[in-house]
Amino acid sequence: MSYTIGVDVGGTKVAAGVVDEEGKVLASTRRPTPSGSPDHVEETIAAVVTELRREYDVEAVGIGAAGFVDADRSTVLFAPNLVWRGEPLRDDVAARVGLPVVVENDANAAAWAEYRFGAGRDARDLVCVTVGTGIGGGIVLDGALYRGRFGIGAEFGHMRVVPDGRRCGCGQRGCWEQYCSGRALLHEAREIADVQPEYGARLLALGGGEPEGIEAFEVTQAAREGDPAAIACFAEMGSWLGQGMADLAAVLDPALFVVGGGVADAGDLLLAPARVAFAERLTGGSHRPIAEIRLAELGNEAGLVGAADLARAR
Repeated sequence: MSYTIGVDVGGTKVAAGVVDEEGKVLASTRRPTPSGSPDHVEETIAAVVTELRREYDVEAVGIGAAGFVDADRSTVLFAPNLVWRGEPLRDDVAARVGLPVVVENDANAAAWAEYRFGAGRDARDLVCVTVGTGIGGGIVLDGALYRGRFGIGAEFGHMRVVPDGRRCGCGQRGCWEQYCSGRALLHEAREIADVQPEYGARLLALGGGEPEGIEAFEVTQAAREGDPAAIACFAEMGSWLGQGMADLAAVLDPALFVVGGGVADAGDLLLAPARVAFAERLTGGSHRPIAEIRLAELGNEAGLVGAADLARAR
């Protein structure tokens, strides 16, 4: 049995785990993502790898990074939340830990994990959409991770769906993730609470009486309680999610969509309206097979599991 370490580097935490050939996480650790220079982040990555190697003999390290990763899986070209710009992450970390290192976009790594060990393990192809603070994505076609010529494929969240719409952190306007994400869920809930306070009374109460006090998990809580305003927020998210997947299906024609991420933890509150919207807006939908939409299975471990497996297959 061979072991590899997967490291999931996000804007707030660095999570790592020892992963076996079957995708099982045998040991894990996490630390806050340090602010400041890229060197501090790389020191943290090296520290978690060193900690996990004390108990396991590992052969390689896979790093899932929230940013653009080049075609060689070596350099982070751009990571807005990690101040990485053209960062040679693979070589820098390999020098620190003395092991082979593979770097991959975190959403690509999560998609690979779901394909190998999760909701897509019985499929030959899938499109994975992660709905969290923004939208990430990954594509597996005929058993291979599709990354694009320059390694930056599947950035679904930055498809422009509303010309001159809401401003996005990527520098454009009207991106999909501005209408279907944790930020978008909060925008909808706070707007309801502000302009329709009676309708949004439960949301306001959870937010301490102020629209700005409402948090995403409280919208989910209210929706599970049956609050109509919170349910309407998820219906809006689901409608945008279904529309975006229909657009992706027009290009990629996958058999399966896997939906993960923090917002997707709401389950059918999000997926039920998404399935309806997907079927309604799919091009030629009454004359073609319709892709299945499943909830992701691996949760927060998907990124590190996928990164570890990609390191094993390097």
